[in-house]
Amino acid sequence: QVQLVESGGGLVQAGASLRLSCGASGRTVESAAMGWFRQAPGKEREFVSGISWTGRSTDYADSVRGRFTISRDNGKNTMYLQMNSLKPEDTAVYYCAARRSRYIHTDQNEYDYWGQGTQVTVSS
Repeated sequence: QVQLVESGGGLVQAGASLRLSCGASGRTVESAAMGWFRQAPGKEREFVSGISWTGRSTDYADSVRGRFTISRDNGKNTMYLQMNSLKPEDTAVYYCAARRSRYIHTDQNEYDYWGQGTQVTVSS
């Protein structure tokens, strides 16, 4: 079993930056693809970014491409999401997830483990 814990959320103004972290425990996730998803009030949870088990392959939603950067440190069992130039529409609960596969998937149903989420609020 894998436990995931997100941290780094908060309240910021538009244009600011935040870095989210996702720590894994229980079992190593070094051979698992991981991803970030988010859910805004009244909306369905959506894919934000994903990273393969080696970190060499990444994917982003069009809405965050060029502003967000995903990375991972397998030695620390941790994944990160660097979020720059934040916009009010980025406001959401951000979830990290891991899947029992080495490769990225954008469908949340393909992920096996989830964190509890961290709130990101961007004011205008």
